[in-house]
Amino acid sequence: MSTKTKVAIIGSGNIGTDLMFKVLRLSESLEMGAMVGIDANSDGLARAARLGVPTTHQGVEGLIAMDGFDEIGIVFDATSAKAHVYNAQKLAPYGKQLVDLTPAALGPFVVPAVNLDEHLDAIDVNMVTCGGQATIPVVKAISQVTAVPYAEIVASIASKSAGPGTRANIDEFTETTARAIEEVGGASRGKAIIVLNPAEPPLIMRDTVLALIDGSDEFLPQKVRDSIEDMVGKVNAYVPGYRLKQEVQIVPIPEGQPVSGLAGDSVVTHQVTVFLEVEGAAHYLPAYAGNLDIMTSAAMRTAERLAQRKTSEATA
Repeated sequence: MSTKTKVAIIGSGNIGTDLMFKVLRLSESLEMGAMVGIDANSDGLARAARLGVPTTHQGVEGLIAMDGFDEIGIVFDATSAKAHVYNAQKLAPYGKQLVDLTPAALGPFVVPAVNLDEHLDAIDVNMVTCGGQATIPVVKAISQVTAVPYAEIVASIASKSAGPGTRANIDEFTETTARAIEEVGGASRGKAIIVLNPAEPPLIMRDTVLALIDGSDEFLPQKVRDSIEDMVGKVNAYVPGYRLKQEVQIVPIPEGQPVSGLAGDSVVTHQVTVFLEVEGAAHYLPAYAGNLDIMTSAAMRTAERLAQRKTSEATA
């Protein structure tokens, strides 16, 4: 008898299909129970069927009607922010735990390297955004050492890796990421920017974190660097293509220099700049699509922890 937790994936596009391959190839605790889409001719549904995964092209209603639905414990939603609101409402009576890969943010934010165990009882956890998964760990690493009055992130992704869902959710991306920078990252104020890079050949995901910090400890720069490097290692454990692009830059801010965008009583002593890149694992998507890979990797890591909790409770 399998001890794995059965999962369903709603959304048979790039993210959902890549997530399916990760579950099938890499997970020791998750088992594919269903792939759900709304386009009968989608490549994701066709691939799932060839791999023996039960499929439906009738959306969340089709999932609920499927044989074996009762055995599914976790549902990934890889659709869109608007669609997730609808899907969550439909699934609410059935007690499934939802892992939301859209910017809908109906449930608490989860960034595995930062707060994986804080929301294990939540019915719906949100994976923020690709930019959030890449940069919030760095903001948190800094805020663990010293106060961060302001943090700004810029996520640059290949235009080819931005599908219809990403393009339709640009506003939600910036708003959700900025809020998570504050709530999870620990910055007093956060800001997020996304850039769709049309370069050919496509470039892998690049992220920049700029943080203004307050601290007079002479060892502060080294403490911040050590904390960031430790955090990068934690993320790299479940996203192998995640790495620092170059050495962390920390420069002092001259006394009395005005800093735009901060409250009048904010004091900052240093500017921290961190350059990251995220190369995809190419399980289904091209290696340049690190923005999608970090989302599916973080979602699977979260679902595995939820599954571990379910198994522990069942055997207690």
